[in-house]
Amino acid sequence: MAVLTLHVAWSQTPTTTNSTDRSAFASESAESSWFTVDCDYAGGNIIVDRLEGDHVYVHQDLRDTSGNWFYWNFRVKGAAGRSLTIHFTDTNVIGVRGPAVSNDGGKNWRWLGAGAVRDQSFTYTCAADEKEVRFCFAMPYVQENLDAFLLAYRDHPHLHVAPLCQSQKGRDVSRLHIGRLDGDPKHRVLITCRHHCCEMMASYSLEGLMAAALADSDDGRWMAENVELLVVPIMDADGVAEGDQGKNRKPHDHNRDYSGTSLYPEVKALRELVKTWSDSRLEFALDLHDPYIRGGSAEIIYFVEGDGPTTENVRRFARILESTRQGPLPFRAADNMPFGQAWNTASNYTSGTPFSHWAGQLPNIRFASTIEIPYANVSGQAVNPDSARALGADLAAALRIFLDKP
Repeated sequence: MAVLTLHVAWSQTPTTTNSTDRSAFASESAESSWFTVDCDYAGGNIIVDRLEGDHVYVHQDLRDTSGNWFYWNFRVKGAAGRSLTIHFTDTNVIGVRGPAVSNDGGKNWRWLGAGAVRDQSFTYTCAADEKEVRFCFAMPYVQENLDAFLLAYRDHPHLHVAPLCQSQKGRDVSRLHIGRLDGDPKHRVLITCRHHCCEMMASYSLEGLMAAALADSDDGRWMAENVELLVVPIMDADGVAEGDQGKNRKPHDHNRDYSGTSLYPEVKALRELVKTWSDSRLEFALDLHDPYIRGGSAEIIYFVEGDGPTTENVRRFARILESTRQGPLPFRAADNMPFGQAWNTASNYTSGTPFSHWAGQLPNIRFASTIEIPYANVSGQAVNPDSARALGADLAAALRIFLDKP
């Protein structure tokens, strides 16, 4: 559960008190005209600066982040009938489709829309019977979401769930084996997600990929016969649960932990497992990410190319995906980011080795890359759980072609 950063509950300009006083003050009040703002749930993140009437002033909790980042996730209770304006007091951390909103305790989410945004604030009117509303930078995906997905496939003969390790704070971290599970697949594939815990939209794409691999379809049956996928859906279990940024975590984040002695148990355990599991048959390794907040490459899907021998196969896979895509999110192979351009330079990796560079050095590997999946917008098309899952299904279809027709 996220640590409650600040719990506030008043409808008039507050006096100067500390956060402990504010929490106590809120718990003592029973007046229906007062409301609370908190982040005390899985994935929650906010610091509340102050309230002035129906204006809420907040900023994201950066915790151990080096520099600035933009993840936030909080709820409001007891504001039925009010029109609230949420002001971000530090940097502009509202995405291109406004905030994501949930009216059912985080089960379902929708984009509020850019029309509700003005500069660094957005306005939301609570329904007369609305007891709680949640707001987030994008559409959260936490362990509870993964558990629900796995529950739907609990009796599937081509899915095996096993422990990878425990996190630094003692959380169980799972690995999934999908496809041919008898130890003798023709191809082995490694898929990871949430090295940066705030990058939640990638998890919906991973769900789509896994669902396609488990489906009773041509692609699913081919996977079951020919491929074993090793999937680690949440590489930063503590960060996802506690609502961290994850990106640029001090002294380095999970995706800069693939050289020397790994700092994080998830990375250490994965590196050790792959040594034996791969059996020199690991051909394809893909890490799913979300990019920056808005603009340019933050609003296109692209693969990050390396400078090693897998580069041409990354380009080939991108061409396959472009030519076979069925989902609504546009993709162009020409949008790949070559090594040496933008942030994809050697200087960006001085703090440590990322997953894709480590995987690119494994024996017999043919493909090693990162895919960047925008949080909210791809060339004018909305990213949401359904469209992100459709991209995952497209990735699975392209994977079959890539492996089956070298």
